[in-house]
Amino acid sequence: MTTGVTRRAVAPLALAMAGLANETRAGTGGDAPYRWRNVAVGGGGFIPGIVFSRVERGLVYARSDMGGAYRFDAGEARWSPLMDASPLSGDFGIESIAADPVDADVVHAAVGVNRGDPGAMLRSNDRGRTWIRTEVPFRMGGNEDGRGLGERLAVDPNDNRILYFGSRHDGLQRSRDGGATWDRVEAFPLKGLGTPVGWTTHGGLSFVVFDPRSGRRGQASKTLFVGVADPHEHALYRSDDAGESWRPVEGGPRAELSAAKAELDDRGVLYVTCTLGVGPNGVTDGAVWRLDADTGDWRDITPPRPLGGFMGVALDRRRPGVIMVSTLNRWRPGDTLWRSLDDGRTWTSLREAARHDVSATPYLNWGNARPDFGWWIAALALDPFDGDRLIYATGATVYETRNLSAADQGRPTDWKPWVAGIEQTAVITLISPPKGPRLLTGFGDISGFAHEDMDRSPRLQFTTPVFANTNQIDYAGRAPDIVVRSGTPHEGVGSEGHDGSTLAWSDDAGLSWKPLGRPRPASGETATPPDNPRMDLYRDAPITVSADGATFVLVTPQVIWSRDRGVSWRPCAGLPPLSRPVADRQDPMLFYALDFRSGGWFVSVDGGERFAAVASRGLPDTTLDRPLWREIAFPLKATPGHEGDLWFVSRNGLYNSRDGGRRFARVDGGLSVEMLDFGKAPAGSTYPTLFAIGTRGDVRGVFRSDDRGRSWVRVNDGRHEYGRRFRAIAGDPRQFGRVYVATDGRGVVYGEPA
Repeated sequence: MTTGVTRRAVAPLALAMAGLANETRAGTGGDAPYRWRNVAVGGGGFIPGIVFSRVERGLVYARSDMGGAYRFDAGEARWSPLMDASPLSGDFGIESIAADPVDADVVHAAVGVNRGDPGAMLRSNDRGRTWIRTEVPFRMGGNEDGRGLGERLAVDPNDNRILYFGSRHDGLQRSRDGGATWDRVEAFPLKGLGTPVGWTTHGGLSFVVFDPRSGRRGQASKTLFVGVADPHEHALYRSDDAGESWRPVEGGPRAELSAAKAELDDRGVLYVTCTLGVGPNGVTDGAVWRLDADTGDWRDITPPRPLGGFMGVALDRRRPGVIMVSTLNRWRPGDTLWRSLDDGRTWTSLREAARHDVSATPYLNWGNARPDFGWWIAALALDPFDGDRLIYATGATVYETRNLSAADQGRPTDWKPWVAGIEQTAVITLISPPKGPRLLTGFGDISGFAHEDMDRSPRLQFTTPVFANTNQIDYAGRAPDIVVRSGTPHEGVGSEGHDGSTLAWSDDAGLSWKPLGRPRPASGETATPPDNPRMDLYRDAPITVSADGATFVLVTPQVIWSRDRGVSWRPCAGLPPLSRPVADRQDPMLFYALDFRSGGWFVSVDGGERFAAVASRGLPDTTLDRPLWREIAFPLKATPGHEGDLWFVSRNGLYNSRDGGRRFARVDGGLSVEMLDFGKAPAGSTYPTLFAIGTRGDVRGVFRSDDRGRSWVRVNDGRHEYGRRFRAIAGDPRQFGRVYVATDGRGVVYGEPA
């Protein structure tokens, strides 16, 4: 619980220009001049909130749960990311965002991915190009349950120096100086439930809504409403004296429901959506209510409701009584948008006749004939200047229609993804092979892609089979047409393209795929039981391929190999359980494996059939280097084009062997390396450039070495920090200096010498 002490305002943070276009150049703070861009996918993740400016047509903000905030400018015709210059991971979970209702240049954001991050309020006087930061002691949950609620943050339209914030754990907060300092509103009766222990969270206070009619320019609005998402007998509180006193609004939604979102129209009618559960998952019931702020009259105007709740709400600002709401967690027959022209007396569902054109982002078909209408529909917004323009966001994209009123004549509404510039995904792995597509990526939730054009959403999603997550990809060093991948099952097992497979291989460099059946030992052979309960044949089975593409080696509890494309599998003799072999990139007979527990080194010279322990010198204690999670980059890497050349990324330093692991030497280039990969060799050399995610001093970033790791230059800079949320790295073997970086929330970014 917090006290009412004044929060200190922090001097302006140099969150400099955060990418006004898709392409920006490195500037101050980097060692090498690089240009950075996003690899286009388009959307891909959950956007819980869309906020239109009420004072400037075409100005819109979007908040994501782990990829920061975005601004859409009509003149640019695309979204611009607003947090890329921040080195702070927590700034990429946007709890709430508020466009100033008076000054179009001003925007505010409450940030923190989860309660482990220091909470902060950001304010900008230049539309999010730069930010001023105020640290606050109350914690956020931009990527926690309840992130679709809101907006929690609101600016008084009569006096934009006054802001309120409905916190998760610490009651109602207020600023009287434009967001520079914050205090808890002690008069508000609900003080919050306090920061929880464990993985649970609180919905807290879900929204703040001002009644502009209750004040005048320069004087605070008298009337405002606060929604309650925590378990409580009242869903709504009201003040009529500018926040000095509060009372519950009697009646209304039943006590077990949470108030989720609300909008007030110019007549003083407040529309409130309600959920049983705070979402985005687990909502089992809900309602929609209408409150006349002048008379206090509550009415239940809930549309037809199969299992699920209601969350999004939007009003036509030019046609009082025209409202939209979204369902949430209505899995059968699926979520929809409801439209009413008569204050909620009657409703029309848009789902059944909607037409979606996803040709710009074809992955939204998920390997099926047409896209789903959507799920996790929390963000719903009507353009205040155009009642025919409606936006809704799903767990994977943002859709826009320009013919909403067609539904009023019984005609279909037409939708397209509205995501140019938004890359809101967590990327688990990626490789840049020497032929075929320039990049192969493994994503969380959306399988993965073959990228042939970095500026277009890929036409080739990893299908047949579709995975949920692609955790690992490998190619044959001397036969790169052969590619293998492994991952986790898609939730739609049994539907088209989703057969439950989590292993696949390609013979055309990743353009098309074939499933590998469930591995079984050969007749008469048994597999060793796992000693790690998270390791099974489907979810955690990294796969590698020999340099000639003939042999697949799979890390089931007993490591196994196949030379008939997975028709049969045999145990790799001589390996400890759960070892993870790495294929030599030149010699198809060579595989290497490290026993992290003992430090033992194992080599196969017969294509993975049998391994023998080989004396190895120079490695440090490797006990803590063993990855314990399938999404962590594996620390042992074989160098392309160089037989017996290996790199090991240890907590104790970076090590290189040039003789198949018999001797490792520590390479001290002044960089603490976390992840490593190889790019095209510099001019005059036959040895690949090294790229790394690492830390030098107090800076975690992207680095390049042209001299085998003896020295490093930083290639990202202070404008391209991405919260330092880096997950994987790949050098391009065909273009010198180009590097691809997988981020946790901002998709794939790539840099190349400017």
